Amino acid sequence: MNILVTGAAGFIGSAFLREALKKKHTVHVYDALTYAGHLESISELVESGQCTFFKGDICNGPQVFELLQKYKINALINFAAESHVDNSISGPKAFVDTNIIGTFALLEAARQHWNGLPESEKSAFRYIQVSTDEVYGTLGDEGKFHEERAYQPNSPYSASKAAGDHLARAWFHTYGLPTLTTNCSNNYGPRQYPEKLIPLMITYALQGKKLPVYGTGGNIRDWIHAEDHSRGVLLALEKGKPGETYCFGGNSERNNLQVVESICDKLDQLRPRQDKKSYRELISFVKDRAGHDWRYAIDDSKAQKDLGFTRTYENFEQGLQATIEWYLENSRWVEQVTGTEKK
Repeated sequence: MNILVTGAAGFIGSAFLREALKKKHTVHVYDALTYAGHLESISELVESGQCTFFKGDICNGPQVFELLQKYKINALINFAAESHVDNSISGPKAFVDTNIIGTFALLEAARQHWNGLPESEKSAFRYIQVSTDEVYGTLGDEGKFHEERAYQPNSPYSASKAAGDHLARAWFHTYGLPTLTTNCSNNYGPRQYPEKLIPLMITYALQGKKLPVYGTGGNIRDWIHAEDHSRGVLLALEKGKPGETYCFGGNSERNNLQVVESICDKLDQLRPRQDKKSYRELISFVKDRAGHDWRYAIDDSKAQKDLGFTRTYENFEQGLQATIEWYLENSRWVEQVTGTEKK
């Protein structure tokens, strides 16, 4: 397919880009290069001509439409998003602008492009809205999220993503635009900006800083490797039914303290501290996040049944070790994207 991917210089988008190229799709990248999107994450793919890159904001509908027309795009995948919950609490406007207004602009550009396609090409076109499990709210100690669960977002971030999902659904039911929505659990893997839990703890530990854990660290998340999630989105693109939603999880529930302790234990093996002490000694507990959801978990049996979705990483610990090894081998990437590179 001829795909336009928004946000592909970010964490999950860059993982998807690599998976799509493996499947021999033609991919065009559209990214605003905000603080969480970096050309360093895809530079070798752009410079080698494996994909093309355009800098732009998804709120710029006319520019998106121009690209859709010029490159005869038949699939638009929207990974572009503001996604850090803490940032949404302190500054929600950016989340409304990108996740709601931006999604609206993309849908309208896609609809205008789709309306002009020959009938033979209309049915093949796809718009995929990549979303999160956080739109479903919070779970107690039992149960899992699934495609039929009602939305109950609790943070400005999840509320803005829920709004974007509702727009994508409405554009299918009202206008017939072939949209699909995917919802995933917490992602981890290479090239994640070090504000999220796993890369933050890795970089802080290596710098000898305290490792801040919210509350008691008991909040539970289901973790999926970004490569597995990306393969799921590709399956939704290739096999999914327009108008449907597909959930992708990692079947790897861990509480936050367990995640941080696992990172410390892996680093003890891979990069021991000079003083021979465990990285666990750096763990500290801080005031809990406002409105902190207790537990997320995803039932992805529909994706397994309808799309043939499977996970490459057998368990969280296997994927975590590979992730930590990547960060150890790519410290320069961290320095480049955080602006701490020594000149």
